[in-house]
Amino acid sequence: MGRKVTLACATLNQWALDFDGNRERILESILEAKDLGATFRTGPELEICGYSCEDHFYESDTFLHCWEVLLELLTAPLCKDMIIDVGMPVMHKNVAYNCRVVFLNQKILVIRPKMRMCDDGNYRESRWFSAWSKVRQTEDYFLPRMISKFTGQTTVPFGDAVISTRDTCIGFEICEELWSPASTHISMALDGVEIICNSSGSYAELRKAYVSVELVKSATLKAGGCYVFSNMRGCDGQRVYFGGCSCIALNGSILSRAKQFSLQDVEVTAATIDLEDIRAYRNQIRSFAHLAAQSPSYPRVVIDFSLSLEQDATLPIASSIEWAYLRPEEEIAKGPACWLWDYLRRSGQGGFFLPLSGGVDSSSVAIIVFSMCRMVVDTVQRGDTTVLSDVRRLLGDPEYTPRTPSDLCNRILVTCYMGTENSSKETKQRAAALAASIGSYHMHIVIDKAITAIIEIFSGVTGLFPKFAVNGGCPRQNVALQNIQARLRMVLSYLFAQLMLWARNRPGGLLVLGSANVDEALRGYMTKYDCSSADINPIGGISKTDLRRFLNYAKAQFNIPVIGDIVDAPPTAELEPLQDGRLAQTDEEDMGMTYAELSQFGKLRKIEKCGPFSMYCKLVQTWSGSCSPREVAEKVKHFFRCYAINRHKMTVLTPAYHAEKYSPDDNRYDHRPFLYRANWSWQFRAIDKQLEQHVPVKRSNTGNVTHSNKKVDNSSRMRAGITV
Repeated sequence: MGRKVTLACATLNQWALDFDGNRERILESILEAKDLGATFRTGPELEICGYSCEDHFYESDTFLHCWEVLLELLTAPLCKDMIIDVGMPVMHKNVAYNCRVVFLNQKILVIRPKMRMCDDGNYRESRWFSAWSKVRQTEDYFLPRMISKFTGQTTVPFGDAVISTRDTCIGFEICEELWSPASTHISMALDGVEIICNSSGSYAELRKAYVSVELVKSATLKAGGCYVFSNMRGCDGQRVYFGGCSCIALNGSILSRAKQFSLQDVEVTAATIDLEDIRAYRNQIRSFAHLAAQSPSYPRVVIDFSLSLEQDATLPIASSIEWAYLRPEEEIAKGPACWLWDYLRRSGQGGFFLPLSGGVDSSSVAIIVFSMCRMVVDTVQRGDTTVLSDVRRLLGDPEYTPRTPSDLCNRILVTCYMGTENSSKETKQRAAALAASIGSYHMHIVIDKAITAIIEIFSGVTGLFPKFAVNGGCPRQNVALQNIQARLRMVLSYLFAQLMLWARNRPGGLLVLGSANVDEALRGYMTKYDCSSADINPIGGISKTDLRRFLNYAKAQFNIPVIGDIVDAPPTAELEPLQDGRLAQTDEEDMGMTYAELSQFGKLRKIEKCGPFSMYCKLVQTWSGSCSPREVAEKVKHFFRCYAINRHKMTVLTPAYHAEKYSPDDNRYDHRPFLYRANWSWQFRAIDKQLEQHVPVKRSNTGNVTHSNKKVDNSSRMRAGITV
């Protein structure tokens, strides 16, 4: 009797509502799975319509078009003699469910709805779907007439069921069910289910990849069996990038895996397993066997089909592999780069425009684009015709083949140093050197005339002439003069983005890239509608600390020496007058806090759900080695004042690649008010009361952050906190 089976899971870069493209990628994955000898294929969550359809799930058209695509899959000769599991929304008794539809040889076997919704982070599944709550129960689902006409079936089982073949038993989980404390893979394993498939839409975050992998391994370590995890990869139209890492595990070990980041639209991961290995593993765990003997049964859909071949004695089985996780700086080099590529090729634009200041943030964005070009060139050289076709289409050149990353970067990325009388020669030189190193089409412009013209309009109406603080102006004048420079850079960015390809005799326009990091967004250290306002922002979810690590990695990996000077330079907006040709303004002095402290505030506020009082109580211990309790109290109060004053800016943040769990993005991730009582009177009184009762604790600092002991003065607070 056959006992070796080959299973395949597909990693797909789907696009919400792209029914043509999604169908073609599903069919390609089925073809590749067949070529690998698989008799079972599973794919990612909601793969037919794309995961991020969101409120389009309220539209009957979305359900209709999914059934139309499914019909084309059912009728495709390619799908013969393989159990195929695809994801789509299904309406049952006027309730929408996120489902797996499993079919074989032009017959639907079962429709399995999702039983645990995901509603945290960027997920809002309960807004569109309901969870199937009838455990181990099925109902008759009446198929649409277009399907019944072809399959000859009127109804099929709908619900919490498993499939029994002649040689094994297959069960299903959908994404969140793997993460749930009450995962169903244990109860299925106890009922003899040997192969469990999970179809997922799990997005990438820095330092997160290991989570899903460890869950998959542990799912089979405790109860044995084979777990087939299929995840989306790519940007399907949202801020998130789905994190790939599809894999197949057996009895606690990973057998095969897909890449985390790649420009490849379709990647099929397969493994051949011996079913007897599952049976032997489970039988030796006596507690498992005793529990299994009394386990309630799942409804079984019995089919006359075998996953294994009759003559499989010589078929080699897969061996376990070690999973090498990317470091955060490598994730930054690859994840945002892939996200930018998906956005660029699907937006119909011809490249990117970036205001390049020569600082850490804008330089990081430039290098991420360069990393994207490296990945594109590498993928083309490996023979990927899809990527080559996309390059030629977006550049409007049907004969072009990229030879080097710098050559491609020159065609795709336009960088511009927008100088003023407040800009230093050092930042100008660093920007030019970086542009030369990566090959971007670089310009240097001076915008002082435009700034003067704007001020003259105001002065002509009021008869008043605002001054910088160093020239005797008040804080309001000082901030207004800084904001004029920042906002004009945004206006000029869009002008150049719309016309630079015209000037270079090429069709189309450019996407404007933003370069505000997650810490500056959290603090509100940006001018509303300045050059942080853009089309997309690849670093909007990344901390300044991680960006510095990324730049040091890129310096060595990409051989760009000027990056060392960029990292070593003090961060500065260069919006105030120079003093004797030198910088008089630095970001951390303006903000009244260090970037390291900002990261700590952000993690406590979002991840650990701290308000002012609980944040003080935590930090008074964490920072006890470097700050007195009163200094901690002042830092916490200053942060929350600035946060309250500037929270309104989060409503207009440029859509950014999601990378950090403490992102303050108001539009999708961080649902909090944008109008606050800025003095936090009740909360700050609670801190003051605690401060009066505080007994100093003598112990070493347990934090890993360097803190500033400098007191925050009001002028610094005004400069940084009330830019609007």
